Amino acid sequence: MQNNADLHRDNLYKYLNKKYKRAVISKAEMADELGISSSTLDLYIAKGTGLPNYKKLGKAKNAKVVFNLFDVADFLTNTIKTY
Repeated sequence: MQNNADLHRDNLYKYLNKKYKRAVISKAEMADELGISSSTLDLYIAKGTGLPNYKKLGKAKNAKVVFNLFDVADFLTNTIKTY
């Protein structure tokens, strides 16, 4: 039996998956989900805190960054009261 937080995370994941129709989202989409600017998100990435796990696609300074939807749903459920 799932607890309330797990159930909420799963529902949030399903919502995000339906909204974006893919397994990962971009930095701009992540900033939108958090209600912050892209530059603030870049600052969080540079500091290495306050974000769900992400993948940097390449070694260049400006390489594309993506966030896995399950990690986003888990992060939002555990850090932001969404229910």
